[in-house]
Amino acid sequence: MTFSETFIGESRALINELNCSDMEKIAETLSLVRERGGRLFVIGSGGGAGHASHAVCDFRKLCGIEAYAPYDNVSELTARVNDEGWDVSILNWLRASRFGPTDCLFVFSVGGGDEERNISPNLVEALKYAKEIGAGIVGIVGRDGGYTKRVGDAVVVIPTINSAHVTPLTEGFQAVVWHLLVSHPRLQVSPTKWESTR
Repeated sequence: MTFSETFIGESRALINELNCSDMEKIAETLSLVRERGGRLFVIGSGGGAGHASHAVCDFRKLCGIEAYAPYDNVSELTARVNDEGWDVSILNWLRASRFGPTDCLFVFSVGGGDEERNISPNLVEALKYAKEIGAGIVGIVGRDGGYTKRVGDAVVVIPTINSAHVTPLTEGFQAVVWHLLVSHPRLQVSPTKWESTR
């Protein structure tokens, strides 16, 4: 079998193991955030940071949810990293944004963060703060879900099909799941362009 056939086969197996009820729970959580006038703050590192910016666009444009990502102001983010440290860069951005209990934190992460092993401390500190103030927490993560799964209200865990492909499959299917969410009838209020020009 070729690598392409193997990777696509792993993708098929992964789809069959996805937990749809967790996706429905995220859709319900985000719908309630919008109803109460809350905002959505989307975070991640590496590929998750790229996902965050794209997802913010979709949640704002398609779902009418006020949404933000720290990476969309690279000057502020790098100033905070330089002056305050990586571990508290997102936490302090949330504080400056007046992140509160009516808002929700959305995490994209391959491992979900690990406080004990100091993995993704920037995400862990943000999650601890969200939990402390009673804000919502949702996420799409891989592996065992990590800290995000432990403290989140609604978290989709992308199952591990092949430990050699955890990152590419997790990041690829994070995009599938968030596009499912912004297409969900409970969330979508504006049609996507090509579907509206049939």
